[in-house]
Amino acid sequence: MNQPPKSRYVIYMRALLSFIVSTASFGLSLLAGVAAAAEPFNWSPQVDDPIHTPAELVESMHSAFGYNHCRAVHAKGIILQGEFTPDTHAKEITKAPHLQGPSSKVTVRFSDFSGVPTIPDNDPMASPRGMAIRFELPGGASTDLVAHSFNGFPVSNTDDLRELMLAIAASGPCAATPTALDRFLEFHPTARAFLAAQKTPASFATISYYGVGSFKFINAKGEGQYVRYQLVPEAGEQLLTDEEREKQSANYLMDEIKARVAAAPIGFALYAQVAEHGDRINDPSIAWPDNRKRVLLGRLEIKRLTANTAEEDRTLVFNPSNVPTGIETADMLSSFYSKAFRLSAKEERDVAPVARN
Repeated sequence: MNQPPKSRYVIYMRALLSFIVSTASFGLSLLAGVAAAAEPFNWSPQVDDPIHTPAELVESMHSAFGYNHCRAVHAKGIILQGEFTPDTHAKEITKAPHLQGPSSKVTVRFSDFSGVPTIPDNDPMASPRGMAIRFELPGGASTDLVAHSFNGFPVSNTDDLRELMLAIAASGPCAATPTALDRFLEFHPTARAFLAAQKTPASFATISYYGVGSFKFINAKGEGQYVRYQLVPEAGEQLLTDEEREKQSANYLMDEIKARVAAAPIGFALYAQVAEHGDRINDPSIAWPDNRKRVLLGRLEIKRLTANTAEEDRTLVFNPSNVPTGIETADMLSSFYSKAFRLSAKEERDVAPVARN
């Protein structure tokens, strides 16, 4: 039965988030315990063998957020354009063409979480925020980077992500307790900590973003290193308290970024965080320690809005496994997620346009 997204998802998740935040220290301590137990070192990524298909993952997202004829996640977004200028140190760890120089054109999409295209920007469940980048390569090719405003991921594999979505779908405000989501979170402390640790930005341009999944960088000498992406705002992190968030308008992030980029370009520094022995390569739910080496890959300068038509948004599909020579995906999540994104985009193109904020 297709219940309205607000009654089925937003209301319940708001109440759940309130409970989780009140017990955040417990959840985060559990997360720390999981991270400490993440041994032995996994330098050669294990092969994830999911039971469920990308199509089943997309279906679970629709079950959680409603069938809104749009992207299954990060449905509400805004598209901008700019340039990326690589740093001279980038070529030391990869031969990827967009990291050698000169500058390349980029398309950037900022977004709210969930598959609800009308979710208010000030809703607590609009986090984590998304940032996806398409780099134009010589000869007309491209490569994509997909990130969100949380250092980690709620679960370690795609089957668990599907289970989480189904648990949300089955746990509306009228569901008996303990709900399916309560039971899921009981056995998945990283997902509980993920919900509790979300931040609310004052702007899409004032929060850090972290790449989803790990990648192997290979330089011209054939040397390889495992990395994860980090995007740090030049404006610094500027966050809102819960009280400040509640006073914002439903489209405050969309409106703010339009005004900000009209006044001046928006800058981000792109880094590669380099793994060391003891770090988990194939488990996106475990963040690597903050003291790991970071290599500056370059500077992203966002200069202007695009037309932001419904058709433009429907046809812009970011593919995390769309990587050039010098970069390889290092876990199952990127390739699996890419297939899910393409399926979600095909569904959107197969229906009539929907009204957008």
